[in-house]
Amino acid sequence: MERNYIIREAISSEYKELGDITVNVYEQLPGMPSSSEQPEYYAMLYDVKTRAKNPTTEILVAVSPENELLGGVMFIGDVKYYASGGSITENIDCSGIRLLAVKPEARKLGVGKALTEACIRRTEEIGASQVLLHSTKSMEVAWKMYKKMGFIRSQDLDFSQEELAVFGFRLKISK
Repeated sequence: MERNYIIREAISSEYKELGDITVNVYEQLPGMPSSSEQPEYYAMLYDVKTRAKNPTTEILVAVSPENELLGGVMFIGDVKYYASGGSITENIDCSGIRLLAVKPEARKLGVGKALTEACIRRTEEIGASQVLLHSTKSMEVAWKMYKKMGFIRSQDLDFSQEELAVFGFRLKISK
């Protein structure tokens, strides 16, 4: 399948739209808490500008030839800046992937996989030994993709965000 989009770093003028996409995608996931149930979490999803300021963080986007945002992801070069619950920040020599979101109309085009591959490439470029990420049962479609890409479930990264179970995954990078 030919990709009709590019992956690149987001520009600041795209942050608001990417925040809207991320909130919309996450709020539509079955079983995911709503914005009224976890307003602080959704405020964080929306605030791409603040997330982009975290050390070692890059906001990557998929963009169509017409410059339409199709999705985005947060790459964290050092998981000590991952900024979520659980033990993930205790890992050394690891990068992280957070908040992958793809517009519904862009699904099945390989956008999520391409964004994840870009994060893996960045991990290789900086020389980290693993890529870590979190996901929920609401995102099981992504689990299949992660497993095909070589990620394994890593229960030591699991935690709960209020009533929501969050599951860890890791991919070892061969050096």
